[in-house]
Amino acid sequence: MPVSFAKTFWAIALWMPCAAAFAAKHKPAPAPPPPAGPVFSMDNIVGEAKRRAAGPYAPQRGTMPAWLDKLGPDQYRRIRFNADADIWRNDGLPFRVDLLPVGFNFQTTVTVSVVDSGKPSDLAATASMFEFASNLPPPPPQAVLPLSGFRLRTRINSPKVWDEFLVFQGASYFRAVAQQQVYGLSARGLALNTAEPSGEEFPAFTHFWIERPDKAAKDIVIYALLDSASTTGAYRFLVHPGPDTGIDVALTLFPREDLRVVGIAPLTSMFLFDETNRGKLDDYRPEVHDSDGLQITTQGGEALWRPLANPVKLQVSTFTTQPPQGFGLAQRSRLMSDFEDLEAQYERRPSAWIEPRGDWGPGAVELVEIPSGRETNDNIVAFWRPAAALPAGKAAHFAYHLTWLAEPKLPRDLGKTIATRSGASLDGKRRVFQIDFVGAGENIDGLRIDGGASAGKLSNIMLVPNPATHGLRASFELDPNNAELIELRLRILRDKQPITETWLYRWTGS
Repeated sequence: MPVSFAKTFWAIALWMPCAAAFAAKHKPAPAPPPPAGPVFSMDNIVGEAKRRAAGPYAPQRGTMPAWLDKLGPDQYRRIRFNADADIWRNDGLPFRVDLLPVGFNFQTTVTVSVVDSGKPSDLAATASMFEFASNLPPPPPQAVLPLSGFRLRTRINSPKVWDEFLVFQGASYFRAVAQQQVYGLSARGLALNTAEPSGEEFPAFTHFWIERPDKAAKDIVIYALLDSASTTGAYRFLVHPGPDTGIDVALTLFPREDLRVVGIAPLTSMFLFDETNRGKLDDYRPEVHDSDGLQITTQGGEALWRPLANPVKLQVSTFTTQPPQGFGLAQRSRLMSDFEDLEAQYERRPSAWIEPRGDWGPGAVELVEIPSGRETNDNIVAFWRPAAALPAGKAAHFAYHLTWLAEPKLPRDLGKTIATRSGASLDGKRRVFQIDFVGAGENIDGLRIDGGASAGKLSNIMLVPNPATHGLRASFELDPNNAELIELRLRILRDKQPITETWLYRWTGS
């Protein structure tokens, strides 16, 4: 072999492995394989809701095991999901899921699925995933428990504790809390025919899909399919727990028939009594309620506060004609001494605030107050009611941001109402009202009361400092003059500028 050829041969021989190694190290990464089938998304829920709406309503039926059907409320509460069985417990994720069985008042079976890498899979609950109190009848071996809902956990209050912060269970109801709160009022996916003589219809979520979050996720996404005799619906919830827990809600309804009395973004709460109606109930506690007022910021920026009532007769009130900047049910009583109830801890119940997204069209915020003699009854409902019916066969879209928090903020740092008191005058012929405001100082120089009544006559209108609250106290007397219902309105002005929110109140002769 010639020398020159030999050198060339060995040079090539030495170069080839190096070149192969270089090529292997720097060759482009192979393209990921295409997903096997379509990726799950909101479009799937919308398509399913539309398909169902095209046919007759078929209520979701589930088989209630006999041993669960016989349980009373206390027994049902003694069935607890085992923390060791939490979904994603061993995956290092920021959220965990508990499953809730059917039983007691929760008779409707739902399907709960998780979505991992775009693929949904249904969850099944066995008896081994639950802890049963010793006084409960033991479940049959290998028993499968139908589900009524689920709850989510995260380390919302402490890095060492997995607290629950959101639960979906029962019809379209769901509840959430922010940091250091306990469950109180509820939200709903939809309200239909509330307070109508024909009776209320309760749409129900029948299937949930929970997206598996990333390890660094701050949010979690939930989808839900809603069904009822009158409509179907597709829902998406983007949930962000924290000091305030926020939920972005997007929904599409497919009415089977014209929906004439519709409640969008409904909130449901309990109000039994406070200082306004304390004398009507014999109770050792000063107040009992999950919420004590309806708060609204109108489209024009006016802040309204309407204390809640436990009326003798059902009453419905409407506010505004255009979508507000926000509305919600608030709990402003925040001292343990307001309630003196160590078990219920009403002072830790959340407020809930709705902010519309997009164009909701004309309508009104509607407040329904139902007579109640028990604190176990949710007798307060607030929602947005569109002015026009939602027509059958036409999709209707709504979106809003729902915040669970201690208290919604007022615009422009206005003074807020902290107490409303009412009682008979000395001669028994008039009603005396006192309203306490804080946040606007206690200096009354240059201030005046702007007040009015839809009927009757106001007298002895006064404004004085309240050194105990470092605020203001407005007071007046009302002569009903044989009226059975009077709408009252009051705010405090400096010149023509309000320095407090507008206090509203409905007085009834009963």
